[in-house]
Amino acid sequence: MRNISKVAPDWWDYTTLDKEILSDAARLTVKDLSQLSRPGFTIKFYDTLESFYLAEALEYIRCWQSVTEDNPTGICGPIGPTEQLPLVAQLVNDLELNIRNGHFWAMDEWYLNGREVPVSNPLSFTRADLELCFNRIKKELRMSEQNIHFLRADNIEEYSKSFDKARCLIMQGGQGDVKHWAFNDPVKREGKYKDNPPDPEDYKKLGTRIVDLHPMTIIQNARTSGGGIVSNIPSQAITVGPFETWKSGKVSIWHAGCHDNPFGMRLTTLMISKKIMDSSVPMSLLASHPDVLFNFYRECIGSCKIDLNKIL
Repeated sequence: MRNISKVAPDWWDYTTLDKEILSDAARLTVKDLSQLSRPGFTIKFYDTLESFYLAEALEYIRCWQSVTEDNPTGICGPIGPTEQLPLVAQLVNDLELNIRNGHFWAMDEWYLNGREVPVSNPLSFTRADLELCFNRIKKELRMSEQNIHFLRADNIEEYSKSFDKARCLIMQGGQGDVKHWAFNDPVKREGKYKDNPPDPEDYKKLGTRIVDLHPMTIIQNARTSGGGIVSNIPSQAITVGPFETWKSGKVSIWHAGCHDNPFGMRLTTLMISKKIMDSSVPMSLLASHPDVLFNFYRECIGSCKIDLNKIL
């Protein structure tokens, strides 16, 4: 019998794992983390936020440098983090990089009242991508609108098929409190998943779709971008799925310490390194992807030691 979640009893999440795995993760030092790289799973560290976000921005540039009319390539990118986006625009402009044949896939978008949230909504991920990046790129360099794949309620199938029309060289993302990439959250503990979460191979078949969000995800987004007002955060979203993720050449995850904590970053690193796959920790399923990169801002890694002085 699996453990009941300590934060949301009607859902699966990492608190339902065997305590031994959780304890092993909590004990990991920074040195231990550095030794968890293996073939197919690389770990990098950055000593400054400037170098961290510049490296993240450069992934966009590298994906677009190989673009030609006959070789359309691109990157799938997140909102969270966002600090890399203005740097991407500046690099494209300053290098005068022609990305007209390049592609960009947005990872996700909020879903509210039967549709994606409009661009006029301050929470809109589409709005953030446009304002922080694409609207800042010179028009003569920027890709056409049809090559910027934003998620809408009426284009889910078209969006998924676009991964076969151009090569997604890198799927970039952060990691949320519930250990997701994009909005690939654990599922509710109901129906056929009442006693066990989905089998990893079944979860990996999930494509772009509308999802119910785990309570931890809603609270996290209120904290990071919603001024703490949980009631303003939608409870559903449209997200790229594992199905499309496994069509991407590389998955690059960026840990700046803003979206998950020292324990969470250790847990997924351990599970991917040791190929411990459990869909209650969706990020762990990347253990079977052939090329995964974890990028850490070294200072944010911290420790899992109990220290009450931090709250005084």
